[in-house]
Amino acid sequence: MSEECAARASRTPFGRRLADAMAAAGPLCLGVDPHPVLLRAWGLPDTAAGLESFSLTALEAAAGGECPRVAALKPQVALYERHGSAGFAALERLLSEARAAGVLTIADAKRGDIGSTMAGYAAAWLEDASPLAADAVTLSPYLGFGTLTAAAETAHAAGRGVFVLALTSNPEGRDVQHVGAGEEGGAVARRITEAAAELNARLAAPGEWGPVGLVVGATVAEEAARLGMRLEDVGGPLLAPGFGAQGATAAGMRAGFGPAWPQVLATSSRGILAAGPTLAGLIASLEQSRADLGG
Repeated sequence: MSEECAARASRTPFGRRLADAMAAAGPLCLGVDPHPVLLRAWGLPDTAAGLESFSLTALEAAAGGECPRVAALKPQVALYERHGSAGFAALERLLSEARAAGVLTIADAKRGDIGSTMAGYAAAWLEDASPLAADAVTLSPYLGFGTLTAAAETAHAAGRGVFVLALTSNPEGRDVQHVGAGEEGGAVARRITEAAAELNARLAAPGEWGPVGLVVGATVAEEAARLGMRLEDVGGPLLAPGFGAQGATAAGMRAGFGPAWPQVLATSSRGILAAGPTLAGLIASLEQSRADLGG
């Protein structure tokens, strides 16, 4: 894809681009997580060069031929960041090559802050001039959802999106996300869901997903209804990590997400990447995951 075409594509609303990608490739997101154990299994050094080789091989498998085999790639930023500037350079290369291949990217950075600091994060991950610009970035709302509004608006203006942590599968998440359940106003997770829905209603075109998605763990999706989270009303996509190696199945996710299932982008990382380092092994694993999801 030429730079001109890529720039034009990036101005199309993110919600529309992701919905189109999911319709074409199925609701699968490949998490690109270059853990040291996976690098060793692939026979790669735990260096920035090893990360880059790992990442570009994963992209080659995901990009497919004429059409990508996945709706999106989700690189885990922390696993690049630990190698400093050279690690970030490897991530920049992956983001650039994915953009050229027409594969959407979600930078799993989990950023969240206030004022000018949050604006700096938004510029880094969501503005065209940044070499780290992805199609979307994950954000943490626990300094208050309102601190993320400007970032969501920045994303929307650039044809990009954000995914806000709402209901995560780690046991510690309950200490924050479930607080308020059964009380007036509801649980924190419910209030995040409602705030995302309000922001999407303001920013999105009628009948389209807005720029604000939520992160809802695939293995805890059934808790959303108990917490009063009307995920089907968010007006945006739902990023669901945990499919595959972490135990979530397609059938379990369909049941857990219920009427919100059409919005779900299921993420698998280790479950697919363990089939490497051969391209044929990765492609076979990707295709099996797609088939399991009905994509």
